[in-house]
Amino acid sequence: MSVSLSSSSAPVASRRRYAIVGLGSRHELYQDGIEKTHAAHAQLVGVCDSNAGRIEVARKRSAQNDAPVPPGYLAADFSRMIAETKPEVVIVVTADAAHHEYLVRAMEAGCDVITEKPMTTDAEKCQQILDACRRTGRHCRVTFNYRYSPPRSQVKDILMSGEIGEVLSVDFHWLLNTHHGADYFRRWHSRKKNSGGLLVHKSTHHFDLVNWWLGAVPVSVLANGRRQFYTPAIARRLGLSGPHERCTTCPEKQKCGFALDLSANAHLKSLYADCESYDGYFRDRCVFRADIDIEDTMNVIVGYDTGATLSYSLNAFNAWEGYTVAFNGTKGRLEHKIVESVYVNGTETVQGGIADGGVTTRVIPLRGEARELTPWTAEGDHGGGDRLMLEDIFLPSPPADKYLRAADERAGACSILVGIAANRGLETGAAVRVADLVSGVPRPDFAPMPSRDGPLPMPGRSGAH
Repeated sequence: MSVSLSSSSAPVASRRRYAIVGLGSRHELYQDGIEKTHAAHAQLVGVCDSNAGRIEVARKRSAQNDAPVPPGYLAADFSRMIAETKPEVVIVVTADAAHHEYLVRAMEAGCDVITEKPMTTDAEKCQQILDACRRTGRHCRVTFNYRYSPPRSQVKDILMSGEIGEVLSVDFHWLLNTHHGADYFRRWHSRKKNSGGLLVHKSTHHFDLVNWWLGAVPVSVLANGRRQFYTPAIARRLGLSGPHERCTTCPEKQKCGFALDLSANAHLKSLYADCESYDGYFRDRCVFRADIDIEDTMNVIVGYDTGATLSYSLNAFNAWEGYTVAFNGTKGRLEHKIVESVYVNGTETVQGGIADGGVTTRVIPLRGEARELTPWTAEGDHGGGDRLMLEDIFLPSPPADKYLRAADERAGACSILVGIAANRGLETGAAVRVADLVSGVPRPDFAPMPSRDGPLPMPGRSGAH
């Protein structure tokens, strides 16, 4: 399938040419960034998906953006799209397990690539991407928007300043509530073959944050995890006779607190319910199905090349959403907490909590009183992180960034390999060395961090906290 370009606006030669493959709700961030915010120096020349209905939804969005309507191509015609539209950059927003296919093919066709996190889902696919980058010399960008969130950049700033010295250990606990967390168990993410499980799909954000915050590379991983809440047994304990196949046809949806009504949200309806006939994909499958094979309760211990250790947990069925993280350093402790709001992917609900006071950050020296910090803030989704990230991607000459937030295939690999190692550890019950998973991962570029060399000041005796 392809559709001719239909717009009175001719392409501008000076704009960088982009194509997008994968047209679920997340792709709209990039489509709108190209066609609206950064239209002066970017143009969308092609869109591609396995679902013909979503292709048309994306093309209609271009018309609504008052932008040239790009031709649409089915996934089987991906190579033809590149040949006919000649993009300079291909943005990959497919299901996670298919990222590697389009990234490698696009680079081999002479394009640079941008991929949503996670870069891919297993070690073999990661190796293919790294090898393609070396072989082709093309650039691979991985979009870690959490790095750009102002409060998280503020944490990086404090750590870079050396105020708490060199970090020796990190405690990081992430909680998903039963709106956001449940959403992973009804979509394609609920099968590990598609997403790598939450230790890859979701935790890649968190592992990347720690890698970037510490300026360190993960070396070893020990993991424990299981599915405890999103199970048929819990459905029955909640008074349901199910699980059933999906919310739309569920005979008990009126009494199920996890029911999702696709028809109640115009965006979800147009993007998913109205497109089911093309590929049979159901966006509203029961979160208690027996065939789910991802974990909802996970604990990981990571060792880093700096000697620091990370104790991490992810739980997907909590009463509140957000995280707590603490850095224990040679000069003190940094504590950071964000309470986030209700979030269902593809709806108008906003994840954040940052604008309404849900962020606390404080520094506690080895001696003396704790210091509370005023959180950095910005407007937009993901606490302003999406807007700042898009500026870094699409501006012809983005401002210099002392935090080095832009991430490439090296950072993408270092992030997913923690989750991939954790998945392997869940299978074997043993610790896993990251270096045993893939070969030739170059060290990412990190902003300078406090050195472990040199003397430390002796803590004072007075004013103990």
